[in-house]
Amino acid sequence: MQTSGGGNTLSESEIVEAALRVVREDGVDKLSMRRLSRELGVSPMAPYYYVADKRELLDLVATAALTGVRKPPPESGPWQQRLRDLIDQIDEKLRKHPGLGDVLIEQMLGKQLDLIAAVMEILFEAGFDDRNVLASYATIHTYLFGRARVNPRDRAGLADVALPEAVERAVKHIGDLRGKYSYDFGISVLIAGLEAQLVRQREGHVS
Repeated sequence: MQTSGGGNTLSESEIVEAALRVVREDGVDKLSMRRLSRELGVSPMAPYYYVADKRELLDLVATAALTGVRKPPPESGPWQQRLRDLIDQIDEKLRKHPGLGDVLIEQMLGKQLDLIAAVMEILFEAGFDDRNVLASYATIHTYLFGRARVNPRDRAGLADVALPEAVERAVKHIGDLRGKYSYDFGISVLIAGLEAQLVRQREGHVS
């Protein structure tokens, strides 16, 4: 494969697919224009013909990574089930692309409005008022895209300190934080909390 000066050209889809491979294998932190050029087998400057910088590349990667997420139709079940289905789809994409959550937490409002709208529409259909739809989305967003920040990859520090008994007992299961058990636990708590808040709103306690 060559740059535009040599005959064959790169396509945007080829660039995005190569970037996604790097993210899947090494994480977002390792994605750079130089690393991308190595993945593509082209000169370090070749990708700049197609994307201006890493920021634009990350926007393309995030959009491509979330392609295929679909809002469940109203007839598919109650709002809790549809919301869980939608969040599950997004989480599945995040699991395939390590570090993507950090990118999305910064650029969701600019680049992923369809997904935000899908979540908010389900919340409106459930009966949440405008203010609580926004608060609910913010809570979901923080859980989906930000929870990796409380689960650092480098856990060596835990081995260097004497842990309080309660912490020592709990951290035996720290491996679960990146697994399905922890995700299922958290999303079940979140949706149950939203149900409780909806009841409070209807009773006039939350506005």
